[in-house]
Amino acid sequence: MALRIKPAEDAHWDCVSMGEVMLRLDPGSGRTRTTRHFTASEGGGEYNVARALRKVFGLRTAVVTALVDNEVGHLVEDLMMSGGVDLRHVKWVPHDGIGLESRVGLNFTEKGFGIRPALGVSDRANTAVSQMKPGDIDWTQVFGEEGVRWLHTGGIFAALSETTAEVALEAMRAAREFGTVVSYDLNYRPSLWKPRGGKDRAVVVNRSLAPYVDVMIGNEEDFTAALGFKVPDLDHEITNLDPSAFKLMIQHVIEEFPNLEVVATTLRNAKTAGFNDWGAILYSGGEFHESRLREDLEIYDRVGGGDGFASGMIWSFLDGRSAADAVEIGAAHGALTMTTPGDTSMVTTAEVLRALKAQGARVVR
Repeated sequence: MALRIKPAEDAHWDCVSMGEVMLRLDPGSGRTRTTRHFTASEGGGEYNVARALRKVFGLRTAVVTALVDNEVGHLVEDLMMSGGVDLRHVKWVPHDGIGLESRVGLNFTEKGFGIRPALGVSDRANTAVSQMKPGDIDWTQVFGEEGVRWLHTGGIFAALSETTAEVALEAMRAAREFGTVVSYDLNYRPSLWKPRGGKDRAVVVNRSLAPYVDVMIGNEEDFTAALGFKVPDLDHEITNLDPSAFKLMIQHVIEEFPNLEVVATTLRNAKTAGFNDWGAILYSGGEFHESRLREDLEIYDRVGGGDGFASGMIWSFLDGRSAADAVEIGAAHGALTMTTPGDTSMVTTAEVLRALKAQGARVVR
């Protein structure tokens, strides 16, 4: 079966994303522990997708999240405004004066260099979005009255608390009721699941949500850590760039969750912080499609590459393109996203399409 996507004229939004938006503090070429200056930007796995769909691909997007009504929360709001994502479904939480009850999440991120990998340190406990609960958002308003073609959320949002997992389930059920395609990026984060039962709890939560998903996205770790899948018929250990292993993995996923119309995974081999091999595989309609493998792709900032893949893939399907196009465009956009600083993409649709065939980086005049 093919994805059944609403016509653009039947919905106010092309995509709505739901997840946490944090303030990213970047020490540039230095280190968090020694720097005296940070560059501030916004970012979050699910939000990054909505922003790219709006800023790069020109679609109509909104974000469902929560922020504290203080100066830091409004800094994040101001940064999001520059990305063009509609903010009408942001839940504003009163500030208690010191952030004891709720706060804005902070993400300190180093890019890494050579053999020193990228390093992220999150300060996000007790954030406003982690306290969202069922009933906070009027989903009939979002999906029924406004209309949404595509909902995107993922394992980061579901991992924030027991109630955010319940909100994710509530949103997915409503989306399916109103004919909205649901995508879910597994995005396993050990640091988020550790205080909540680790991998065992992650598997339980993600498996409870999987039956409501149309498009599942992951990487080499996600399908095993977040869904508990193994590949018993392999006689060797799975590696980051082993397409045959991932195809077997995806087949197991499809067999257990036949509701999935598309399953996609990025392929990455991080040789150094600055040079990665990068590609992707996508399953749709009983067929596998592989992107071109970019060997020794030079990386400026690897954070957001997977979100770049997801947004490029989603745009392709919303634009009526084939599954083969979707995996190539997703991989190309993910690669380009990692050539600029910050979580979010700074490229254009034209640059993404040009990168599909480009063999070098000759100056464009």
